[in-house]
Amino acid sequence: MITILAGVIAYLLGSLSFAVVVSKLFGIADPRTYGSKNPGATNVLRSGNKKAAVLTLIGDAFKGWLAVWLVMHFAPQLQLDDGAVALVAIAVFLGHLWPIFFKFVGGKGVATAAGVLLGLNLWLGIGTMVTWLAVAFAFRYSSLAALIAAIFAPFYYGLLFGPDIKLLAVFVMSALLIYRHRQNIGNLINGKESRLGSKKK
Repeated sequence: MITILAGVIAYLLGSLSFAVVVSKLFGIADPRTYGSKNPGATNVLRSGNKKAAVLTLIGDAFKGWLAVWLVMHFAPQLQLDDGAVALVAIAVFLGHLWPIFFKFVGGKGVATAAGVLLGLNLWLGIGTMVTWLAVAFAFRYSSLAALIAAIFAPFYYGLLFGPDIKLLAVFVMSALLIYRHRQNIGNLINGKESRLGSKKK
């Protein structure tokens, strides 16, 4: 019962869309109405407001980290196992993708996934983010960087900890992230993908 409750709370936490909230606070357009129409930091950046984009990135990553950190921190007292950690990791990510507070229209999950990975293990999160940064710096495509990082994340986890139920959660999260980027994959293939820093149209 506690495990299910933890999953529900994690989903609700993930449903907080910082792209929408921050945009309202800064008085800029709803990110679901321009660019890729994705409520995420990269699309908020297309508004030209770098501070709003940074706050969106931090907020979305923080909620992923917080959900995982809380369940791992209180696991001994609440007698929660790794299955609960895996459930919370997936639940907070699902909340971001399909948020109940915003008519189930959410982001693609890159920042939240990074937060989840940091919550699971600092080096796992850092390794995955370095992969994202390297690809983004080399090719200037946020989506390509996210796809490559998503592919490597389960590999990094396996190297660090071997196979367990949390690895399954990372696999599921990576698969969902790739699925959410399916349109970007088509744009990349056709040479139509927007580069980092491009302004909204």
